[in-house]
Amino acid sequence: MFRRGGGGGSRFEAKYRVYPVSFIDKTQLENGDKVILPPSALDRLASLRIDYPMLFQICNPKEKKTSHCGVLEFVADEGHAYIPYWMMQNLLLSEGDLVKFSSISLSKGTYVKLRPHTSDFLDISNPKAVLEMTLRNYSCLTKGDAILVNYNNKRYFIDIVETQPGDAVTIIETDCEVDFAPPLDYVEPQKVFPAKGAAAGASGSASAAAAGKASKSEEQEEEPQPSFVPFAGQARRLDGKPQSSVSIPIPQKREEAGASSSFGNKSGSSLGKPGSLGKRAAGKLVFGRDSTGKSVDPDLPKPPPLSARHHAAAAAKKPKEEEKPEPPKFQAFSGKSYKMT
Repeated sequence: MFRRGGGGGSRFEAKYRVYPVSFIDKTQLENGDKVILPPSALDRLASLRIDYPMLFQICNPKEKKTSHCGVLEFVADEGHAYIPYWMMQNLLLSEGDLVKFSSISLSKGTYVKLRPHTSDFLDISNPKAVLEMTLRNYSCLTKGDAILVNYNNKRYFIDIVETQPGDAVTIIETDCEVDFAPPLDYVEPQKVFPAKGAAAGASGSASAAAAGKASKSEEQEEEPQPSFVPFAGQARRLDGKPQSSVSIPIPQKREEAGASSSFGNKSGSSLGKPGSLGKRAAGKLVFGRDSTGKSVDPDLPKPPPLSARHHAAAAAKKPKEEEKPEPPKFQAFSGKSYKMT
């Protein structure tokens, strides 16, 4: 089962029947790439000149599948080897299959490209930290393998898409750049283009909205006419003298102005009659009588003549002037003064 290479150097080669690590109650090894070998392998490796840390190439000769791993312990039964179950899946191995182990030296990785199987891995709050913690349990990475990441009681499989500088690299004590490819179940969102009819309708509605805004702005620009103006109208004096102030016209709306003009045409004949308000002198305000003193209403009594009214007013004033104020009956400190000598 062992072979020795020629020359000054030597290489370890052996064939073992593989089983999952769960057979020896070491399920924690599923979170890495470490294997369990028999003690005879350690005795053989100790006598050979090999590089440390110990790395091995695992080959399935039937399926021609190859992967790489490290070693944790040498406590397996002779002729048996225990490897993680995810590694058996990558190599298409079943329990008890015969595989070949060979010691190998790998260069340190500088670049690794990973691709999750599902997009759920990207939903983790900090996938970078989870991946860094997981890769601490790995000794090497092989292009084409699918490693397992256990986090929060959930299993995530991640493909090794690319490794540099070779198809297999070691990640022990190295500064490696990690890149992510889109998950296998990722679907790019399709771009939805609007239909021509919808675009035309949208443009028409936009133009109608613009026209409505323009009309509203024009209406707002028009100054509203006041409905009430104080002290508007024609001024009249009570003494009958001509007015000196300028009258303020009463503002009217366009509709009311048209209605008043039409009404004025219909009632113009009544304003032209004698004795009506239209014939009164300008600047005078008459309450029930015209400018000559005649009563507009024939039923009202006629006032007395103007001269009789003046005489009555003068007679009423004379008695008031003739009346004299009476002296007071008692005055203080009045009378003669006397001196006592």
